Amino acid sequence: MQNHLVIIGTVWPEPTSTAAGTRMLQIMEVFQKENYKITFLSSASKGENSFDLESIGVPTKNIQLNDSSFDVLIVKLNPTIVLFDRFMIEEQYGWRVAENCPNALRMLDTEDLHFLRKAREAAFKQNRNLVFEDYITDVFKREIAAIYRCDLSLIISEFEMQLLTETFKVDASILYYLPFMVNSISIDELNAFPKFSERKHFVSIGNFLHEPNWQTVLQLKKLWKSIKKALPEAEMHIYGAYVSEKAKQLHTEKEGFIIKGRAKSVESVFNSAKVLLAPIPYGAGLKGKLVESMQFGLPNVTSKIGAEAMHGTLNWNGFITNSDEKFIEKAIALYSNEVFWNTAQKNGVELVNKRYKKALFETEFVLKINDLLSNLNKHRNQNFLGQILQHQSLQSTKFMSRWIELKNKN
Repeated sequence: MQNHLVIIGTVWPEPTSTAAGTRMLQIMEVFQKENYKITFLSSASKGENSFDLESIGVPTKNIQLNDSSFDVLIVKLNPTIVLFDRFMIEEQYGWRVAENCPNALRMLDTEDLHFLRKAREAAFKQNRNLVFEDYITDVFKREIAAIYRCDLSLIISEFEMQLLTETFKVDASILYYLPFMVNSISIDELNAFPKFSERKHFVSIGNFLHEPNWQTVLQLKKLWKSIKKALPEAEMHIYGAYVSEKAKQLHTEKEGFIIKGRAKSVESVFNSAKVLLAPIPYGAGLKGKLVESMQFGLPNVTSKIGAEAMHGTLNWNGFITNSDEKFIEKAIALYSNEVFWNTAQKNGVELVNKRYKKALFETEFVLKINDLLSNLNKHRNQNFLGQILQHQSLQSTKFMSRWIELKNKN
């Protein structure tokens, strides 16, 4: 019988808008190669930029929140594995999956650790350093509980793996490091990238609905005057889906600070730009825009948070700094110096090939999944905290959901 992966999504994947959408398609590709049937479920409405999953042979279904029609559907689908795309989705549907399909492997894709992003946001907005107490929020408790209730949680960054296992003592057997998985870059492809002299302008990209991206744009606005003064011919092009009114107000042709909106093709934008700027003030996970800049041979200048857990012991494809003065200086140097720029581009290619190449992760990941499917009961019995958190006396979300369902019917 064919194995069946059912994915329950907060939203429909939008790979042209978010790194999360790109990652979801990468995960699907691994399972399709293993001949899994895949079904994607979501209670969200499809938008004009939602990826056409049917075009890659993935049927989709709209589901209702707090409704037992989901129970009927999940039994009918009879999944081998259920993947929740964020911890909130596990809260809403995890108990229903556990009750109706007890033998299905339950997997959580954290995307990035929400509690880490929230903690950093709190510290950033209060203009202070992060302290341990910033972590211990309701989001932290909910997210960690969801991780324990699942058989396996996919963690995108080595820093987050370390935080969970060392600081919060989460058992490594229920976590799995899985970064972005992309195609490797050959020497021929490197040589085919547009050259330094064929490119112009600075670029930044990021979905405006994501608060760290908006804060990055504000940082750029602050730094831009000094960069423009040194490079009067250069412009700063800001791309991103869902441009807000407040973002449009930052657009000034005279200063060369141009809000461009959604990029129809990231590849063509990155192939014509000379340098990507990403002074990311806070966030979590890995930054999709920085991996893409490496894939398309575009050097960048970013912050320590931007580059966190991305390059290991390898050289960065540009510069990493948290100082405004250094950021301005490095942006100007990278834009003006062809030797720096060519070295940075080669570093990016090496990073992709040594840290994000699909082949490095796919086989191991499949082996891990197969091992769990073969030993699921044993694995669950060892994760006794997960068993406790699944116990009905602690399932407040379940009883809240039942109550909402009854209320809706009445």
